[in-house]
Order: sequence, then C-alpha cells, then structure tokens
Amino acid sequence: MENSKEEYINMQLIDSQSPYKGNSEIAASGVNNTEAALSSTADTEDYDPHKHRNRQNPTTNFETLVHLLKGSLGTGILAMPNAFYNSGLLVGVIATILIGVLCTYCLHVLVKAQYKLCKRLRVPILSYPHSMKYALEQGPRCMSWFSPYAPGLVDGFMIVYQMGICCVYIVFIATNIKQVADQYWEPLDISTHMLILLLPLILINYIRNLKLLAPFSTLANLITFVGLAMTLVYMFDELPPISEREMFGTLTNFSLYFGTTLFALEAVGVIIALENNMKTPQYFGGYCGVLNIGMIVIVILYIAVGFFGYVKYGAEAAGSVTFNLPEDEAMAQSIKIMFAIAIFITYALQAYVPVEIMWSTYLDHRIQNRKVLWEYVCRTLITLCTFVLAIAIPRLGLFISLFGALCLSALGIAFPAIIEICVLWPENDFGPLKFTLIKNILLIVFGMIGLVVGTYVSIVGIVESFQ
Repeated sequence: MENSKEEYINMQLIDSQSPYKGNSEIAASGVNNTEAALSSTADTEDYDPHKHRNRQNPTTNFETLVHLLKGSLGTGILAMPNAFYNSGLLVGVIATILIGVLCTYCLHVLVKAQYKLCKRLRVPILSYPHSMKYALEQGPRCMSWFSPYAPGLVDGFMIVYQMGICCVYIVFIATNIKQVADQYWEPLDISTHMLILLLPLILINYIRNLKLLAPFSTLANLITFVGLAMTLVYMFDELPPISEREMFGTLTNFSLYFGTTLFALEAVGVIIALENNMKTPQYFGGYCGVLNIGMIVIVILYIAVGFFGYVKYGAEAAGSVTFNLPEDEAMAQSIKIMFAIAIFITYALQAYVPVEIMWSTYLDHRIQNRKVLWEYVCRTLITLCTFVLAIAIPRLGLFISLFGALCLSALGIAFPAIIEICVLWPENDFGPLKFTLIKNILLIVFGMIGLVVGTYVSIVGIVESFQ
C-alpha cells in the first residue's frame, strides 16, 4: 500500500499545500492552546474537530475509497507471491487476514485517539508526529519526558521508510529494464542499469512543484492497473495443482513474510492524510466505514495475488511477480516496461516525502542564503543515498521485508497503541479490568518483537545472500 502516499500527495497538489507543512502549521497552533484545552473539559465536549476543518478540495467517501484502493496496486502487491512462499499457502491466507485485521484495528485506534486529542486541544487536524508529541505530554511520567523528541522519532521512521521505498523502486525499475534489455542488447550488470537511471532520478526529484507531475501520476495509476491485469493473465495460465505447494513455511521465513506483508498493507501516514482530507470524516471509521470497506477489498486482492502467484511459481516466486514473467514474450516485456515507467514516475512522489520532512522541518529555517540551491543539494543527496543503498543491496524481496519490519511495526502497530494509552491516561478511561491498557501494552510488545525479529532476519538474509 505504499503507493497510496502518491494518492495523498496528489490530493494536496490541488490545494498547493505540503502534506507535512500544512499539518505542522495546524498542529503548531495547538501548542499555545494545550494547557487551556486540558483545563477546560466542558468546552472540549462542545468542540467537534470535523466541523472546523477547512479543506479547499475535500474528497467524498467514494473518492477516498478509490484513493485507498488505487494505492494498493504497487510493488507491495507484486511481492505477495514471494511472501506466500515464505509462509506457505494455508498460513499465508490466515496470516494475511490476521495482519489485515491488526493493521485496520490499529488505524482505527490511531484515528479515534487523534480525534479525542484534537477535541482536547481544540484544533481541527493533527499530523502524526504532533499527535505523538501532544499525546505523550498527557501520558504517564515515564513517557511524558520523551514528548519533545517524539516528532523527530516519528519523522525519522517515516524518512527511513520512504527512502526504503525509493530503494525498492530503484531495484524494481532496474531489474525490469535489465530483463527486457538483455533480450536485444549485450547483457549488462544490474548496477550498470541503476547507474544509467541515476541522472534521470535526480532530475525528476528536482521538480519542486509537484503539480507538474500530477497528470503523469494519473497516467502511472492507469498503467499500473492495466499491467496488473495483464500479469494476472499469465498467473492463471496453466496453474499447477495446489497439492504441489507447501501449506506451512518455516518460522524463520515467516518473519520475512511478516515484513513483506506489513510493507504491502500498512500505510498509517497516508490513512491519516486521507481521513484528514475527507468532506465527511465521521464516515471514515465505523463497521461499514470507508476504512473497513477499503481494507477488506485490499486484503482479498493481496490474498488472491499471493495465493495464485505462489501456486503458479512456487519456490521460484521472485521479489516481484513481474520477474517471473517470460523474458522472450512481447506481452511480458511490455508489462515490465509499463511497471518500470509507472514506478519511475512514482519515485519522485515517494522521494518528495523525506525531502519535505528534512527540508521544511529541519533545514529550511537554519539556512539564510541561497535556499533554493541548498534545497536542490538536499534533493540530490537523498537521491544519492537511495541509489547507494539500492546498488549495495540489490535484493528486492529482502529490502521490502526489511523496511516493512523495521519501520511499520513501530509506525503502524506500536505507536498508535502508545498514543491511545497517553490520550486515555488523564481520565483513566481504560474500561473494565483495564482492558484497553492491557491490550495496548500487548500491541506495543508485539510491534517491538516484529521490529526486532523481522529486522534481524532480513539483515541476516541480506548478508547470507552475498555469501
């Protein structure tokens, strides 16, 4: 679901706002109101953040659902056959449903906690980093001391995750182009193809006004849909019997499955952005809300692609199912080129997020002269960092698993639980037998275990792949 960040940025292009700067400014307005809001419970009950949002071009329920669904068709869903190889067919189906439920539940936890926090602070919208900060300020003393550093921690995880996506994209583009080019020219090393891509990637990342990319982004979405449909034609052609595939994977490989599936399904920053941009955000949650409907469809799609992709390709299922397509057929080659073009365009949108966080939040106000020049330097360095990582570790499947486990276990599971604990702490509103508190502690522990174990196994796998 990493591509749904693209959808959110596209919505923000219409408003000519930065997705991070806009939320930061709104959140900053709550700083002076924090103490007053906390001391005025009666006023808080009368304040509805949803009614005070001022979005120039808010999205309808259906449009939000479309954005949510469109974002599911990226490199994440193409990696699901490899994920099912690591988990086994039966475990893959059950675990994907459970991880989908877990991700969806944690998103509901975060959205509800943010709403309560916005009411308390009397602000219409809070960004994820500021939600973490203001929640910790109200939480237990063992957590509140960390509140000044919380935005930096959340931004750090988001930067690492987004740059990880960019690394995945570089490997994906270069590998697909190599498989096609090798049929017509003398084969070149994968690192050479990445080097050829470096200058175009730098140049596309120089586009500061993303409105210029909006039409191309729409084209990229269309190409992705068509490419996925064409891939499914190959996938369903002459499927071998299910009995030839493993139902259960090993425990070690399951951690790789977990990281890959979390990378594909989790998009916590984007979900908040989509909810913030809705015309009727009160319909985002709920049993039949936009989030539940969207996640049900997404989980079904991911199970279908993972299940039938593994049945088709078995142990040969690659980090992207496009790598399994025939190398000498025109239709398969066109699919690879289509996905390469779509993901190349999307690279600029994904790289925009770490650039925006690093430049607008941490660098812009520190630099007095030649700001435009230094912004281009920042953009160049970010592109170079993703290029160096991609050329050093050209292992797509392990890359996806690593960044899914490293960043999303925290951003998507542990942090929402921490925020809910802190938001409920002043009123001690944890329900009978402190059920909510115990549940959130278990989520924090699970998220940290997923982070540590998944990251360790992915790094070990990367190291072993070079031996």
